Amino acid sequence: MSTNSQASQRITALLDENSFVEIGAQVCARSTDFNLKQTETPSDGVITGYGVIGGSLVYVYSQDASVLNGSVGEMHARKIAGLYDLALKTKAPVIGLIESAGLRLQEATDALNGFGEIYKKQVLSSGVIPQITAVFGSCGGGLALIPGLTDFTFMEDKKARLFVNAPNTLDGNEIGKCDTSAAAFQSEEAGIVDVTGDEASVLSQIRELVGMLPACSEDGPYFEDCTDDLNRVCEQIAGCVGDTSIALSQIADDGVVFETKAGFAKEMVTAFIRLNGVTVGCVANRSEVYGDEGTVTDKFDPVLTPAGCEKAADFISFCDAFNIPVLSLTNVKGFKADKCAEKRMAKAAARLTFAFANATVAKVNVIIGQAFGSAYVTMNSKAIGADITMAWPDAKIGTMDAKLAAKIICDGQGSDAIDACAAEYEALQTSAASAARRGYVDQIVEPADTRKYVIGAFEMLLSKTEDRPAKKHGTV
Repeated sequence: MSTNSQASQRITALLDENSFVEIGAQVCARSTDFNLKQTETPSDGVITGYGVIGGSLVYVYSQDASVLNGSVGEMHARKIAGLYDLALKTKAPVIGLIESAGLRLQEATDALNGFGEIYKKQVLSSGVIPQITAVFGSCGGGLALIPGLTDFTFMEDKKARLFVNAPNTLDGNEIGKCDTSAAAFQSEEAGIVDVTGDEASVLSQIRELVGMLPACSEDGPYFEDCTDDLNRVCEQIAGCVGDTSIALSQIADDGVVFETKAGFAKEMVTAFIRLNGVTVGCVANRSEVYGDEGTVTDKFDPVLTPAGCEKAADFISFCDAFNIPVLSLTNVKGFKADKCAEKRMAKAAARLTFAFANATVAKVNVIIGQAFGSAYVTMNSKAIGADITMAWPDAKIGTMDAKLAAKIICDGQGSDAIDACAAEYEALQTSAASAARRGYVDQIVEPADTRKYVIGAFEMLLSKTEDRPAKKHGTV
C-alpha cells in the first residue's frame, strides 16, 4: 500500500497501528477504451484489505481520488465485492471510506454492472455484519446508494458531498440557495448521515462505534468489563425528562453515550450506551435540547413525528438484527398534528410500532413523563411486547391528560366540578399506580434508582428467547 495517498492515510488513522493487510494491490483496470490502457490505475483506485480496531477484525476499502478521481470501474467494484465475500465468510464488519467521482464513464456498462454487484453484496450483508460508510469527498449519483444501504454513515463536514442529483440540477434550486449535498443538509434534513465532523473526528468516532458493536448477527449481546458502580444513584436524572440524551448519560456506564443521527429529528433520541458493560440500544422521546452552555437551544412538543418514528424504527431494526437489547424512555402525549406530518404520520407510526413489536431482543421501557393515547402504545408499551415496564412515581399513563378528560366528562359543568373530576380521573385512570394495579407497569421506581433497576432487568432477560410465527419476513 502506498503510504502517501490520502486513501491510505485514512486507513492508517482508522485501524490499530501496523494492523492493515492489503488485498488486491496489483489489480488495475482491464478496459482499453478511450486510451485507458495508457493511464496508470494502481489498485484501480481503491485500496482494500483487513485490519483490527481495538483488537477486533474489520474489513476496509478506501477510494483513492488520485487515481481517475476514485471513479468506480469494473475491477474497482470487483475488489469491493470480493471484500464483502471475505467479510461474510469470516463474519466481520465492512467499513467503506468514500471519495469518488462516481461511475467511470470510459467503462460504461461494465461500471454499471459493478455498481449492481456492490449493491447486491450490501443487501446480502444487511443484518448479518455491520456496515459503515464514511464520506470524505464526492459521493454522487448511483454511488450515493452505498451509504443508503449501510447501517451507519459518517461525513466530513467541509469538503464531503453526498447527493443523487447535484444541487444545481434540482428544480427551483441552486447550490447558493440550498446545498443539498452538504453534510449539514444530509445529517439534519435528509437524515442519512449519523455523524459529521472533521476527518480526524470522523475516523475516531468510527473506532468508538465499532467498539460498541458485535462483529456479526451470530454473536450474543456485546459486552466489555464494567468499572462503574452498578447501583450508582442517578441524583440529577429527575430533571432530565426534557432532554433524554442527558438522562441516558446519567444511566450509562461512565456516562458514555454514542448518539446516532443526532442532528436529525431531535425530538427522538437514538443512541448506544453500555449497562454493566453490555451494549444497549436506546430510543427516547425528547422535548428540549440543552446546549454546551447549559441553556435550552430547542424545544419540542412531547409528540411522535414521522421523522422521529422512522429514525427510531430503523435503529430498533438494527438492534434486533444484531442481538442488541433495547431500552426506551417514554414521554409522549400524542402525534404531531399538522398537514405536512399527517401525510406520513400513520405509516411512520406503524413502522415504529412494527419495529418494537417485531424485535425479539430484550426490551425494557421506562415511563419518565407522560404516556398518553396510541402514541404511548407505540412507544414500546407492554401491549406490543416490552418485557419489563417501569414508571417513575409521577408518570402519567392513560388515554389523555386528566384535565382534558374532565372537560369532556363534565361538559357544561362549572370549573369546580371539572377540577374535582380531573383530580379523581388522574388518581383512578392516569397515575403510575393505577397502571401498575392493572398490570401495565411492572415496577414503580424512583428516578435516582433507574440505573440499577434497568441493569437488573436486562441481567434477568439475558437468556430471553421468543418464538414467532414462521414467515419469510414482515411487510411493514
